[in-house]
Amino acid sequence: MTEQAPQGVDPHIPNAARMYDYFLGGKDNFQADRDLAELVLSAVPETRDGTRENRALMGRFVRYLCEQGITQFLDLGSGLPAQENVHEVALRHTHNARVVYVDNDPVVATHGRALLADPDRVAMVLGDVRRPKEILANPEVRALLDFERPVAVLMMFILHLIPDEDDPNAFVAGYREAMAPGSYLAISHVGSDSHSELTDRVVEFYQRANMPFRPRPGKEIAAFFGDFEFIPPGYLANGIGPELGWPYLDRDVPIFLDADMSRMGYAGIARKL
Repeated sequence: MTEQAPQGVDPHIPNAARMYDYFLGGKDNFQADRDLAELVLSAVPETRDGTRENRALMGRFVRYLCEQGITQFLDLGSGLPAQENVHEVALRHTHNARVVYVDNDPVVATHGRALLADPDRVAMVLGDVRRPKEILANPEVRALLDFERPVAVLMMFILHLIPDEDDPNAFVAGYREAMAPGSYLAISHVGSDSHSELTDRVVEFYQRANMPFRPRPGKEIAAFFGDFEFIPPGYLANGIGPELGWPYLDRDVPIFLDADMSRMGYAGIARKL
């Protein structure tokens, strides 16, 4: 049976967003996505649990941010809609939440606009997160988000899909500079501090997909936060903070995480002073 794809989408080329959807148990994926995802799982079986934990962690981050009085959210590299999307969590905790999702995948944007769009509260923008000036000047973004007030910028499981040659430090800095004092930056990122033989295999698999895969050591991930103040018990100013395993992810606080496999992933929140 031939799978139908939207016009302009080649279902035979694996797609990172659709692979993520498959890891989450979603159905918005094609056979090529499933085949490559299974190869990744054959090398790192923990990928599925890690992906689901990341999704749950995002929900806890959003809840925490709402508790700090944040009502504006910019979700960069949002991926396909799934359960417990940012706006669903935010609107449970603050009635006036505003959320903008950004992704460069036309399929993601189409799904997002069909399932998520509420012009007064939620928008789905097709755009390249590597171009902060364009994203921040986008009329749909400006219609919902006021960058003169605190905003939360979420980069969950996106930066490790961006190679060094695209200079992620520079464009992440572009978002940080545009954020008002009192804003928060949240990041989750696959690490490379150990088990390089596993991450090297995953890198090789992703070369067949539409995006690269670039896990990074913890100190490089920490640098994405610039001079923002980490929310404890995450990274310390002088390096890596406490080593925490996946079981700690059920804690109701934002943390930097360290997988049982030793720094296979990190996540954290930092505040602009």
